[in-house]
Amino acid sequence: MAHTKFELLEDLIKVHGASGDEELIRDFILEYIEKNQDSWKVKPELFYGEGFQDALVLVFGKPKTAIFAHIDTIGYTTGYNKDLIRIGGPRAIDGMQLVGSDSQGEIETELMVIEDESGDNILKYVFDREIDRGTNLTFKPNFRINDKYVQSPYLDNRLGVWNALQVAETLENGAIAFSTYEEHGGGSVGFLGRFLYDKYKIHQALISDITWVTDGIQHAGGVAISMRDKGVPRKSYLNKIIEIARKNNVKFQLEVESAGGSDGTMLQNTDLPFDWCFIGAPEDNVHSPDEKVFIEDIEAMVELYKVLMKEMN
Repeated sequence: MAHTKFELLEDLIKVHGASGDEELIRDFILEYIEKNQDSWKVKPELFYGEGFQDALVLVFGKPKTAIFAHIDTIGYTTGYNKDLIRIGGPRAIDGMQLVGSDSQGEIETELMVIEDESGDNILKYVFDREIDRGTNLTFKPNFRINDKYVQSPYLDNRLGVWNALQVAETLENGAIAFSTYEEHGGGSVGFLGRFLYDKYKIHQALISDITWVTDGIQHAGGVAISMRDKGVPRKSYLNKIIEIARKNNVKFQLEVESAGGSDGTMLQNTDLPFDWCFIGAPEDNVHSPDEKVFIEDIEAMVELYKVLMKEMN
């Protein structure tokens, strides 16, 4: 996969979009779609705005399966006395660079970890003034690529978004839901699922997200098909996906975890009869500015999504 293909990924990573503050990244994705959709195999119908918060839905042809990809990221909110409060579960590394903007302009600051009298860590920002209370700060973009790896903050989940946009280029029948709030407890998947189920009778979902390198999941093992995490997808649906992956000779590895969640877990917690499966490339250095993914695993991820969206419709 040529490095030029990842220019869109680098651009996605530059856009601010912490959980609850996804308007800029939603608008960036929307602008990209409007500029490029005329060259896609099928021009999608777009749904966004009132009733969708900052989420975005694309519908192609006669859909039976939907890809869910969350557009939000982890980060920090500024509190009182230069305190930083976590959004989701970011790693806090002393001296890490954070960026954002408030009423006085653009911000580039550093995180400082201070141990209090009880031995607990307090997170502060280092800046020459008080940043507006409630400002969201995110990791400073730092995109790196070589012949084997992509490394950057926010591959989780800008890489999942990028994957969905690659699939969109040739998708004939299906839907893509760009969701919000995933990193901080879920939020939009319920009403997006309801919209897709009520309007199109869609009840199959693929979760385009990035998983973790673990003892059982490694770089260069292919895309990970998650058999379970905190949520437990229906086995017959999983078996169908695994059979399609094997039949098409897509390189994959099977993930089995006891914890962790995604848009799939949120979907399972609704009253909708959705089948779902988390499918994503594994990354190292999770929730840090140095997330790292093997390029061939990314290629396998795109390949599997393309064949699934063809064969499951």
